[in-house]
Amino acid sequence: MAVTGGERQGETPPARETRGTLGGVQLTRAYAEAAWHLLRPGERRALPAVLGLGVTWLIFQSLDGNFLSPRNLSGISVDMVGTGLIAAGIIFVLVIGEIDLSIGSLSGLSGAAFASLNVNNGVPEWLAIILGVLTGTAAGAIQGFLFARTGAPAFAITLAGLLVWIGLTLLLNPNGTIDISDHGIVASLTSHYFHDAWAGYGLAALGAAVYLLAAYRRARRRKIAGVPYQALGAIWARSAFLGAIAFAAAWELNQFQGLPLALLIFLVVVAGLDFVLHHTLYGRAVIALGGGVEAARRAGVDVYRSRISVFIVSGTLAAVGGLFVTSRFVSATQSSDNGQTLINAIAAAVLGGTSLFGGRGTIWSALLGVLVIQSIASGMALLGTGLPLQFMITGGVLSVAVIVDSLLRRAQQARGRA
Repeated sequence: MAVTGGERQGETPPARETRGTLGGVQLTRAYAEAAWHLLRPGERRALPAVLGLGVTWLIFQSLDGNFLSPRNLSGISVDMVGTGLIAAGIIFVLVIGEIDLSIGSLSGLSGAAFASLNVNNGVPEWLAIILGVLTGTAAGAIQGFLFARTGAPAFAITLAGLLVWIGLTLLLNPNGTIDISDHGIVASLTSHYFHDAWAGYGLAALGAAVYLLAAYRRARRRKIAGVPYQALGAIWARSAFLGAIAFAAAWELNQFQGLPLALLIFLVVVAGLDFVLHHTLYGRAVIALGGGVEAARRAGVDVYRSRISVFIVSGTLAAVGGLFVTSRFVSATQSSDNGQTLINAIAAAVLGGTSLFGGRGTIWSALLGVLVIQSIASGMALLGTGLPLQFMITGGVLSVAVIVDSLLRRAQQARGRA
């Protein structure tokens, strides 16, 4: 049989096409595996959230062309701050392998305490803000002390606390709603914008520069220590990628009213807390505690104080987040301490990559996770969909995040790394 067109004897054109297709699949798989290995473990945990955010935006934009408009994206960036701050606080508790079920009620208690003191009792606003935040700090300290001292399960302690703080909220706000001043400090937290374009672009440039310098210093220290380190080219590529995202976000926000004050505060708090968790002795002690209580104790970690401290952090940030929720509604309401706040905060933390098994997590995961949660809520609002479907979708997203977390942990255990 004659062989034409460069075909080898015994091979038909469909077989050659199949081999070429398989070769393309193998090449794609090789690129995917290479990209996967370039990611750090924390970045791998956040990858499902990144993909989920992209899918969420594509779906809602196709259903409503206003979803990715500057106005709506600016609204998302402000609406997510209250829940995001609460999620940032609970990450400290999740990192040690525990849970705080009282954060939703503490956020409501903070708003009620502030409004009651300022509006009903004439306390100066600045002092009412401080006292409102301190209610969360004190509540977190009480719960942390009971947990560390008695050894009772954290979920039981904080579940009891949830009921107590709801009761106090009802005492402080018996009428259901306390309206606050439209022009006060708290109201301005979510209503003030930096209209100058340089504010958003300056923040984007600063963020990219800080990341570049931090990554370079980390790589230099690892190189000196003789351990694997990130190549300079990869550092520049990552910095450029993050900078491009930051400048795109700044450009989008500038198309509406500019950089929101709430978003600026949130980013500063997240960056500061992430530095504390990963670059201080206290943060390392918290992470070590999540890896195992006995091992942490033998390493010199004060388990008692560390356990109390994470609940103080959680309670304080729940209170701060509650003030942002109060600011957004320009009132303190009894419904602000409902279970949806608790669900969204935990979902945001886990979805962003924080492990429910303890020992792993970044504060930046709160930003990514709450962006997904708030995007779903915003899209549902644009489509006129009620809360039932929103709860179902949020629950489904949380289930996927928990399953992914469990599978990643199982894979690490199989490799002897968990």
